[in-house]
Amino acid sequence: MKKIIFLLPLLLLMSCYDADRNCKDFKTGKFKFEYEVDGVKKTTLFERNDTIEIETFEGKTDTAAIRWVNDCEYVLQKIHPKNMAEKKAIDMKILTTSKNSYTFEFGMVGSDAKQKGTVTKIAD
Repeated sequence: MKKIIFLLPLLLLMSCYDADRNCKDFKTGKFKFEYEVDGVKKTTLFERNDTIEIETFEGKTDTAAIRWVNDCEYVLQKIHPKNMAEKKAIDMKILTTSKNSYTFEFGMVGSDAKQKGTVTKIAD
């Protein structure tokens, strides 16, 4: 009984640090993803609805089909892949959300290698 009483406050404290995930707020809209490659800032703009994501990067536009696994996870598959690498699906998982942005993890389906990034919603 003493163990339970000791652990209860600890469990309550841990639950206070659960990350908010209002993923439904980010299923559709226009978004911006900024990141750095070799010291150069890159920006990708994309628009997403329930089934399609249209991405523009360095003047080139590409389209991918979206399959939602749950409210916070989806799989992207390029509709017109130009090579074998582009044929591979990408698993996207929203980790945390805020008012107008979310942090996500992504990687090739079936691979353990993952990267993280933050996306900002710029329009509904």
